[in-house]
This record gives sequence, structure tokens and C-alpha cells, in this order.
Amino acid sequence: MKKYVFVVLIAGALVTGAFAQSSLFDKYDVNMTKWAQLPAGTAWGGVTSWVAADGKGTVIVLVRKAPYFRVFSTDGKFVKSWGEEGLFNEAHSVHFDRDGFLWATDPNDHVVHKFSPDGKLLMTLGKKGVAGDNTSHDSFNRPNAVTVAPNGDIFVSDGYVNSRVVQFSKDGKFIKIIGGTKGNAPGQLQLPHGVAVDSKGRLLVADSDNKRIAVFDKDGKFLENWAAPCRGNIVITSDDTVYASDVNAGAVAVLKDGKILDVIHVEGRPHGMSVDPTTLDVYTSSTVMPNPNVTKSVRKKAASN
Repeated sequence: MKKYVFVVLIAGALVTGAFAQSSLFDKYDVNMTKWAQLPAGTAWGGVTSWVAADGKGTVIVLVRKAPYFRVFSTDGKFVKSWGEEGLFNEAHSVHFDRDGFLWATDPNDHVVHKFSPDGKLLMTLGKKGVAGDNTSHDSFNRPNAVTVAPNGDIFVSDGYVNSRVVQFSKDGKFIKIIGGTKGNAPGQLQLPHGVAVDSKGRLLVADSDNKRIAVFDKDGKFLENWAAPCRGNIVITSDDTVYASDVNAGAVAVLKDGKILDVIHVEGRPHGMSVDPTTLDVYTSSTVMPNPNVTKSVRKKAASN
């Protein structure tokens, strides 16, 4: 029943004109095309693959064309760009950790890079150009997303070919594999495409082809599935509210304890998604080839009585 209700809510958000600039329960104002103020005479030049907000006034958009990293303030003003041609084979996702470092995936080269805030390459996980299987401790096969736990442990979603999440220590040493079996049975994964850790240490995985979020405990034991379209990214805020974007639904689902709180309709294919840890503004980046763009959704202030 939960899955059916969720599908109905998503469908309603997509077909009802009232939600075109807002959300299912009218909780958000959505700026679909005018947030990012690019320098005069410039364009994205490539797909806006991912977006990340650090909660300190900076939003980075990862673009599949050099310079790969485009830096903005939260009001959409362009600050700078960096990342020379050749840094990526395919720029896919970018994620901030709590210390302001950036983690970016390159599925085509099978690697994950860690950068300093000023763009210095600090660490690479995986072996460039070498594909590993579901049992490998040091190689991926088209990794697509990363999250870093409060203790510094690194979780890599290795899902375009493999069906797992790989956990490393903060210095890049292998700890364990979560999942690792492709399928739709409990605990199995079919194209994991995002990963996040909640306040209890549970690991949430965007099990995208199964249209669900898989929940594992801190030891990697499967707990339960939550029905949610999630072929995009998932983010957990400090109060354990979960945000899941989906390129096919064109929406971001907002959940708590597996229950739907809201659905935000956005333009295009929200492949990348981030929630500002301070303001809780929701950013999405679309991978529609002819029309790349970044959307900012701001929660409306409650009306006073």
C-alpha cells in the first residue's frame, strides 16, 4: 500500500499545474531556471551533472565540460571555476564532507577523487582505468556517488555495473562491502546510485532500479526497504529527514522514517541533488542535454495566524 500511495503522490505532482513552481503540499518555492547567474557571454557548455552545497555559503555545480567545477554563492552569483581539461574522463558527482573537502566520482575511469576546497587533489580511491568486481577491495566498476560519515569513514556507491557500497577508513583503507548481490530480494541492490548515513549510523542506499531506498545497519546488515524513486541522489539532514531525487519522476521526494512528507517537482532530470545543511534549501542539477540548468527550491515561511 505504501508503494502505491507514493506512486499516486508522485504522479499527482507531475500532472497538476499547481505544483509546477512549488511542491505537492505547497511548502516550497521553486526557481527552475534563473538561480545560476553565469558570467556574461558564457554558458554551461555541458551537462550539469551534479550540485553540492556546503552550508557555509558555497554551492558547486559539476559540469561535464572543463572547467568542471563552477562555484556560486547561495544567491546564484558566480564566484569562480576550476578543473582543467583531462581531470575527468566523465565528471559524474561531487559531494562535500563536514570538513569542506570535495569528493568527486569518475565512472568511466573507475575512480573517486578527494580535493581540497581550493582544488588540490589529495587522494584517489580505485585504480584509474581498472574495473573491479563486487568482491574487489581496491577497484570499482563505474562508481557514481560518495558520502563521508561523521567519523571520516568513506562510503562509495559502486553501482553502474557492480551492486554494492564499499566502506573505507578516512585514510582510504578498505573496511567492508555492503550489498554486493544484484537483484530485487531484500538486501540485494539493482543499480545503487546514491548513499547517505543517518544519525544512528544506518546506511541508506538509493537502490534506483528497484525504486526503493535500502536501509542497512552500521555493521552492513540489511534492515528494510522504503519505496521511493531514487535514480539521482539521496541526502539526510541532521534531523534524519531524507531527500531523494529521481531523473524519471522529475521530482525530489522528502521522507521521514520511510513516510512521505512532500514531493518537490523540478524541471528536467534531477540527477544531482543537494540540501544546504544550514538553510535546508534544495538544489538539483538537470542532465537534459540541450537544456542544462540548476534549480533551487526554498521552503516557504509558515504563515502567521
